[in-house]
Amino acid sequence: MNKDFDCVLCGSCVADLLVRPVPLTAPIGPGRLLLTDPVEVVTGGIVCNSGIALARLGMKAAAFSYVGRDDWGLLIRRRLEDEGVDCGRLLTHPTAATSTTAVLIAPGGERSFAHCVGAPKLIDKSLLLENLDLFARSRMMLAGYYSLMPQLDPDLPEVFSAIRETGCRTALDAAGDGGTMQPLDQILPHLDLYVPSLDEAVRQTGRTDPRRIIDVYRGCGSPGLLGVKLGSKGALLSPAAGRYIEIPAARPPGPVSDTTGAGDSFLAGLIAGLLRGLDAAAAGRLAAATGACCVTGLGATAGLLDFDQTAAIAGL
Repeated sequence: MNKDFDCVLCGSCVADLLVRPVPLTAPIGPGRLLLTDPVEVVTGGIVCNSGIALARLGMKAAAFSYVGRDDWGLLIRRRLEDEGVDCGRLLTHPTAATSTTAVLIAPGGERSFAHCVGAPKLIDKSLLLENLDLFARSRMMLAGYYSLMPQLDPDLPEVFSAIRETGCRTALDAAGDGGTMQPLDQILPHLDLYVPSLDEAVRQTGRTDPRRIIDVYRGCGSPGLLGVKLGSKGALLSPAAGRYIEIPAARPPGPVSDTTGAGDSFLAGLIAGLLRGLDAAAAGRLAAATGACCVTGLGATAGLLDFDQTAAIAGL
């Protein structure tokens, strides 16, 4: 079957309202008026963050998630379409609301969140299996977030197995506290790529050394590219058992403004590099550069650049 897409993004799909500055060191209390900068509305969640990053890097990306029958759903759809992300399977749920978050940002950059999980939490095994034709048309898929999809997490081994049988490679991202090794230990054998953050990985495995963390994942039967994102220290990748590649952090092309979405951007850069035929080390450098671009803009996508600019930052 012809591959119409490079990557399908599946899962969290959010409209974020950025409110700043908001003092977070003391209770706001009832009846107060807080004067803020203009409230900005941006997209968030892995579908938007990684989808837009992939599109900026020249990849053909497709969104697969639920939005609500509301203005926030229309906004997300319009933003994704404007970026060139295919929204043919961005489904409108008849009753559930679009996922939204009010992000309260302190003068120093600290954040608190008021979040409505909304329609994406209703994605389940049957919905994914009913849409296997979409994954068959794609070279890869990225789902997120592990530990935040309680209705779906136990079924992910079966779902990823079915997706791989269509000829589509699989990747998973984690979020929140990272969850535990169950059912991740059953999911890993069906993944082609898994690179959580260090905090998520420590919570999952109980190990603190990135190499030992990767060894735990590999011991579960994972055949794919594994790694740990290390924030400002870069990342550690492992394309095969016993092999480790240190990826240095890239220098951001401007002042750091906001770290939101940096991990999702890293994964988008990594996937884009692999699909362009780069080896793991070069794809890792492209991933680091994509994450470095992300942190220069407010929100998860404003700082992203095109492939040539990002590759130059990566030294490719």
